[in-house]
Amino acid sequence: MTNLDIIFARRSIRRYKDEPVTAEQIRTLLEAGMAAPSASNRQPWHFVVVTDRATLKALAEAHPYGKMLAEAALAIAVCADPELSPTYWQQDCSAATENILLAVAGLGLGGVWLGCYPNEDRVIGIRRVLGIPARIQVLSLLSIGHPAEYREPRTQYNEARVHRERW
Repeated sequence: MTNLDIIFARRSIRRYKDEPVTAEQIRTLLEAGMAAPSASNRQPWHFVVVTDRATLKALAEAHPYGKMLAEAALAIAVCADPELSPTYWQQDCSAATENILLAVAGLGLGGVWLGCYPNEDRVIGIRRVLGIPARIQVLSLLSIGHPAEYREPRTQYNEARVHRERW
């Protein structure tokens, strides 16, 4: 699979087989996240890796759109220390989140991005379940596993959204 094939194959997968994600795969996903671009190379990210079934179920209850977490093999909370990058932590952690999701597709896994920030109720709920300090922001929560559904690769190219030289 080429890099472009992986980009087009990355789809939101919400159903998973009962099969663990290996420690090596988890390490690869985290390395991909930490390879993301970062403003002034501040790297404000922190990642909370969850494989415990009880914690995954608690996360499924804490996030209003996270029911699939109860069946996922893995969740990764992408967090930030805003003191390290007060202005750009959202962009840095968004890039890290997407890098992880691209790596998920590249490894033949499936995953979905569950937004947390700026919804304070979601951030508080995830913080509570995972014991994340109040000074740390929770940007996103990723649900990951071996896919039990298939979604066709696609591009969503829309020429009407492209402006050349000027608006």
